Amino acid sequence: MQRAFYNLTQSMLNHQRSLDAISNNLTNINTAGYKKDEIRMNTFQEELILVSNRRKTSGKFVQTYVDTSKSNLEQSSFEFTESPFDIGIQGNVYFNIQGTNGNVYQTRCGQFELDGEGYLCLNDSGRVLGQSGEIYIGNDDFIVDNEGNILSENGEVIEKLRLSYIPENADVTKVGNNLFSYDGDMTIPEDEKYDIIQGCFEKSNVDANKEITSLMETQRLFEASSAVLKYMDTINGRAASEIIKL
Repeated sequence: MQRAFYNLTQSMLNHQRSLDAISNNLTNINTAGYKKDEIRMNTFQEELILVSNRRKTSGKFVQTYVDTSKSNLEQSSFEFTESPFDIGIQGNVYFNIQGTNGNVYQTRCGQFELDGEGYLCLNDSGRVLGQSGEIYIGNDDFIVDNEGNILSENGEVIEKLRLSYIPENADVTKVGNNLFSYDGDMTIPEDEKYDIIQGCFEKSNVDANKEITSLMETQRLFEASSAVLKYMDTINGRAASEIIKL
């Protein structure tokens, strides 16, 4: 009975965590460069393993548990704006942002602007980094080519975007809604193909229809687990009362 209570309680916690992730995804559906969160659950069976002949017996119970929370790095579509400050990336490379705390983060959000000192920045997150450091634009017009070179109107190279490679299946740490931190090697492989596209930005990769469907399914599972838990609690209470009477 106690094991059943534990499993149901754990199940409710898992469903609640999924609901939180789905809610956050829907909240950020219009956030440029946002990558949806996925709560991945596995089931495991407790088994007795006979080491001598490596045979496995049937287990005692099956339990669901949260395996990991992971950002889905799948590329999304672009929204074309014709603004020179909007820059998109085709491929598995990321912009680098010098955070206000001094750390460098990666992002797919290409909705840039100029700060008060004329540097290219990502809203309040920090300044965009080039090969030589923070990128100063000032009041001049600029062009970004498909390799990430930033050129003046007369074709002079001002700077080149600092780009980092993150595999699509990588485990990253999300910082805020559209910044990432990655501990792996971010050197761009020689055979990695990518294009920098000025005049557009990458939208979030949240599919509203799928998220709403998942929301309803998870909510039903949460409510079902809650109902069973309440029923078992009632039965347990009655059993305890009968024992006291004895």
